[in-house]
Amino acid sequence: MSSTSSLPSKTYSPRARFFSVPSLETIAAWLLALIWIFPLLYAFWAAFHPSEFMVSFTLFAPLTLENFAVAWGQAPFARYYLNTFMLVTGVVLAQFIVCTLAAFAFARFPIPGKNILFMLVLIQLFVFPEVLIVENYRIASELGLINTITGIGLPYVASAFGIFLLRQTFKTIPRELEDAARIEGCNWLEILWKVYVPLAKPTYLAYGLVSISHHWNNFLWPLVVTNSVESRPLTVGLGVFSAPETGVNWATVSAATLLSIAPLLIAFLLFQRQFVQSFLRAGIR
Repeated sequence: MSSTSSLPSKTYSPRARFFSVPSLETIAAWLLALIWIFPLLYAFWAAFHPSEFMVSFTLFAPLTLENFAVAWGQAPFARYYLNTFMLVTGVVLAQFIVCTLAAFAFARFPIPGKNILFMLVLIQLFVFPEVLIVENYRIASELGLINTITGIGLPYVASAFGIFLLRQTFKTIPRELEDAARIEGCNWLEILWKVYVPLAKPTYLAYGLVSISHHWNNFLWPLVVTNSVESRPLTVGLGVFSAPETGVNWATVSAATLLSIAPLLIAFLLFQRQFVQSFLRAGIR
């Protein structure tokens, strides 16, 4: 008889695995999630309750939509929405065009000193946008773009991150597909449009989500370059609306905040699976 036959064998029940102690990383992740979501939960509470219940968390406190009506009536949020939509749409479309052409050139054309030029482009990632505010304002003023939506979006058209991301994606596409398209008589622009762009759709979606979120929430540069309702985006409009001198209570400010973030929040809740899949597909390269 073997000596090992007398040793008791270990058995793992599903219940023991279910009640296992969570790791330190899991606990830390939950704590960070709670810290991050607490201000949003408080904004929801304050926005849907009368102002006297802002700091009194009574379970059966009355619900109301009056705060949203007051916020919408006291500030031109419809105009702010229109300005933000035009700004984000214009910037993202311009970034797609510029970044696609630049990334395709860096990935496929034998340009002399291409690597040095690409490194110069990547240096932009190490420069904080706040450092360039004075110079950007001077250029926008010389071009007559102060207090315009074009002036807000122009400094962000050439994105080093977008060029880098698309270049890395284009370099993974097989050259055989490009050769086949060239045999069919396609020129360089047709090869780019019919071969490279369709195969890079997950990358475009991932980058588009990042760009939309950033420019929807951008505050400092739009605050500097705008001075009227005709060009203010939502973030600047919300900052003016919630200024102390306006005398607006925090329940109304919370309602205005939810009005500002509602499109992004609804889009994330509806398309969160597509969001995650786009980032995974863009990253596995």
